[in-house]
Order: sequence, then structure tokens, then C-alpha cells
Amino acid sequence: MKNILIPTDFSNNAEHAISYALNVFKCERANFYFLHAYADEVYGPYHKVDAETFEKQKKIIADDSENKLNKLVTETQTKTHNPLHKYEAVPAFESLVDALNNFADLKNIDLIIMGTKGKTASSKITFGSNTVQVFKYVKCPVLAVPDQYDYTQPKKILFPSNYMIPYKRRELKLLDILAGEFKAEVHSLYISDFVDLSHRQLDNKKFLEESLPHARLSFVTKGVENRAKAISTYITDHKMDLLVMVNSRHSFLEDMLYKSTIDEIGLSPTIPFLVMQNLSR
Repeated sequence: MKNILIPTDFSNNAEHAISYALNVFKCERANFYFLHAYADEVYGPYHKVDAETFEKQKKIIADDSENKLNKLVTETQTKTHNPLHKYEAVPAFESLVDALNNFADLKNIDLIIMGTKGKTASSKITFGSNTVQVFKYVKCPVLAVPDQYDYTQPKKILFPSNYMIPYKRRELKLLDILAGEFKAEVHSLYISDFVDLSHRQLDNKKFLEESLPHARLSFVTKGVENRAKAISTYITDHKMDLLVMVNSRHSFLEDMLYKSTIDEIGLSPTIPFLVMQNLSR
């Protein structure tokens, strides 16, 4: 039984991510939790009002959140009729990151699925600010789905790696299950001018191979260039369906996520993007 957590701001982007999630796990038993974190909607506009007004507005927003989530659950049940799936509404008076981390721990969540941006994000950016914060700070695998992406079974998965990271079995198991379910190719892309690997890299590469027994795994090496461009080019040239990267200390992904502004993130994937967290959980 998979436990899937889907944050929503009730936007079209969030609805699109839900549709993708239901398709990916269509043939698996799964619990889907639709979460709406509304603390910012209360603290933002009402941080200077008196206590009575604050509590009144908080209740109005809380009730609205619960009603919208219950409606979403009902509509999803009616639309899908999938006996393998169960749905639950989760209103949370917390920030998005805190709500996701706390609920992920509470329910042992396997995967968070969300849109690449919310209803207030500019159409010119790839990732909204909330999505970037979730990538950075939520200690759970996160799958972000572009709003213009039409569902395709993830049969070709790109996994760039420098083999310096000691992978976590739980996250690799998730990737192996996805690859096995869709009989997918996993292209492990190593971007370097050096062909020879260190003992650490060889050990991590072997661990990766052993942890993905159900994947059609291949190893590819490309010379050093702009890494974001190299990944984007590979996605286009090889018609990849899913990009997977690991967020850890001193990784390429961490370097991108900690740019001073969202616009400086060099990677703009047009396919779903799975971020696995090599962080304590």
C-alpha cells in the first residue's frame, strides 16, 4: 500500500498534478492524502488585526479549506471509481513545508506529488517559490509535474549522478518500483571528462545497480559542459519521460536550488521531475 501526499491550492496546476498521480498509481493500492496548508492565508492579511477578528477570519478560512478539500475528495471518488484507491482530506493550519514534513512523518508517506508552481506563479518561471521550498526542506521524495505536461507512462527515466552520493535504499526502492511497474529504462547519466571512477564512486555505482533490479539500467557518460544544458539536451534527444535527481549536501541539485532567485535555477525540465532526498528523516 502506497501513501501518497498531494498538496493543493485548488489551482489548475494542482488539479493537473492530482490527475498525473492517479494515473501513475492506477494499478496499485494507494492512500491519497489531499493537503491544504492555509496558515499563510491567515497570517498574511490578518497579522495586525485584534485577536477576536483574527480568530474569526481563521475559522472562516479553515472552514473554507475543509469544504474545498471534502469537495475534492468527493469529485475524485466519483470521477475515478478505482477500488484500489482511498482518499482523505487534510486541512492544516501550518506553513506548507511544516505541514508536509509533519504529515509525512505521521503517515509514513512514500511520495509527495505536486505541481511545479501554484496559482500565483508567473508563467515565465519553471518552478514556483513553494515548489522550490519543498524541494529544499521537505525530507521526503517529491515529484513535481509541469502544468503543460500530458500524461505519458514513465518508460524512459533519466537519473543524472556523479556517483559520489551514498544513496538511500528507501528512495531507490521507490525508483525501482516505478521502473518495474512500467518496464522502464533508467539512464544513469555521468557528466564528467574523467572516465576512471574512484573507489567511492565505484561502490556507489554498484549499490545503484544492485538496488534497481527491476529497471532496465544503463550507464552513460557525457563530457563536462553546462550540466543543466547537458541534462535538458539529453531529455530532448532521447525523449525521456521522467527526470530523477538526488538532493544532498554539495550536489548539483543543491547548488541549483540555493541560487539567490528562482529565475537563476538553470534547469527547466518539461517532464515530471522526481527529487529524492538524501537527508535525515
